[in-house]
Amino acid sequence: MHGGLACSKVAPIYKPMSLKVFDLQCELGHVFEGWFASADAYESQKAQGLLCCPVCNSSNVTRKVSAARLNVGHLKRERLEGGREPVSGAPGSGTAEAVMASNPEAAELARIQAEIIQHVRNVLKQAENVGSNFAEESRRIHYGEAEQRPIRGIATPEEQQELAEEGIAVMAIPDFLDDDRLQ
Repeated sequence: MHGGLACSKVAPIYKPMSLKVFDLQCELGHVFEGWFASADAYESQKAQGLLCCPVCNSSNVTRKVSAARLNVGHLKRERLEGGREPVSGAPGSGTAEAVMASNPEAAELARIQAEIIQHVRNVLKQAENVGSNFAEESRRIHYGEAEQRPIRGIATPEEQQELAEEGIAVMAIPDFLDDDRLQ
């Protein structure tokens, strides 16, 4: 399996605790998530041409209408740590927790998504980072001139296209999945 960081446009990285998750779609219909510090950050990155589809690298990306995601982990921690129970009817009185409790499929989906993200991060950690030599090293491996191994790195859109035309499978990996790029 060959892999690589193939998106040539890099957006700023933000602390995960403050990120907004938006569903995005490119002009070819590929749907993917985008993580942003705010709605304004999304608009700014879009205006600067920093957004691109991780599948086809298209920069014609739009935000899809999506349901709000509720982060309620802190409510459970507060109860376990002896925090006060919320007063019924008060703002923030467990409404989010009630939504999660009434929709176990959403909770299961969130758990599965977290497992997938962790698995991808583990795969990336095990892949050799060949940096900007990604296209060249992918060819060497493909044509048997180098040892078969998982690699990752950076490729321009032109290099990605050339690799695809040669039958070399590569995949763009968003920066938030690559721990090396978050540091």
